[in-house]
Amino acid sequence: MTGLILQFGTSRFLQAHADLFLHEAREAGQEVAPITIIQTSGSAERAGRLAAFSDPAGYPVIIRGLENGEPVERHIAVKSVSRGLSTASDWSEIVRLFVHEATFVISNTGDSGYAVGLDEATAGLGSETPLPSFPGKLTQLLHARFEAGGAPLTILPCELINRNGPVLKGVVRDLAGQAGASPAFLLWLDDKVIFANTLVDRIVSEPLEPAGAIAEPYALWAIEKTPGLTLPCRHPAIVLADDLEPYERLKLHILNLGHSVLADIWQSESRPPGETVKVILADPAIRTRLDAVYRDEVLPGFAARGMGDQAQAYVETTMGRFLNPYLDHRIADIAGNHALKVERRIAAFLDWAGTPAPVLESIVSKLHRNNP
Repeated sequence: MTGLILQFGTSRFLQAHADLFLHEAREAGQEVAPITIIQTSGSAERAGRLAAFSDPAGYPVIIRGLENGEPVERHIAVKSVSRGLSTASDWSEIVRLFVHEATFVISNTGDSGYAVGLDEATAGLGSETPLPSFPGKLTQLLHARFEAGGAPLTILPCELINRNGPVLKGVVRDLAGQAGASPAFLLWLDDKVIFANTLVDRIVSEPLEPAGAIAEPYALWAIEKTPGLTLPCRHPAIVLADDLEPYERLKLHILNLGHSVLADIWQSESRPPGETVKVILADPAIRTRLDAVYRDEVLPGFAARGMGDQAQAYVETTMGRFLNPYLDHRIADIAGNHALKVERRIAAFLDWAGTPAPVLESIVSKLHRNNP
């Protein structure tokens, strides 16, 4: 395979997920394009991480936990990443790579990564200076690629947003339209650019410095089939699905919802700042409360949607992952962007399921009271 994979976002998650899969595929003998990781935030504290991505020795990922009931610990030097760039200092090089070399784009830009400033479109789509938001930068880069001849491109967003591909495409098209883009560019977006709908699932509990991460053995990258879709590699954790919604609902409204329930307890009851998931669940009273939310509120909602058996199995898997004795997953990390997460994970579940859920309803109501 020729070309280049451009990854927007330096997150520890992608380091131990997509980047690791691509490394393992290359080690298995597949022809895998190199990854250039792009920092979109301009944060100075990530400079060391960007430099580490250029080390030919790779960066470390530690897979730690239980696999088929047995403890495992694997240390991997991930070498799929060739270098790191920043939109703040390397924009012209990023434009060149995107226009002429990229074959795939991967992104993981945070919980509010698709937010666009109200006046971004007024700056137009010229590529001289990057727009503030990730969708703004992506629209500029796509427009520059279109103007240079417009080779096809596949975008694989990994943000935890329901139907992330279609949502990101909608944001890009809206921004392009507001910026006065030509109908030909919008047609090219529809015909030549695939915004894949994907779901990612792996608990990546700790960063390693300057780059690397510690993660659980469980991993999934579910990608919805669409005409013309190609993938950057084959991997046991990559699943092509006819319909991604069941995967999305299980992940978002069981694993992620459970994390946000624990974060709400942790915040509301002023529990220890460094508390981890496994430690808070070692408290029998907290474990009982989470079990009750799953049993009395979550599972009936899934059953009402015809997914009772799938949800029961996923709850059992999720609790095993939460109780992984070898991971230290800090609740303070989970609690970041808590209000937005509650909307997506809990409020959206209540709307979808339509079944009584007093504890979950109280979390949403409290959030709305505190953030009118």
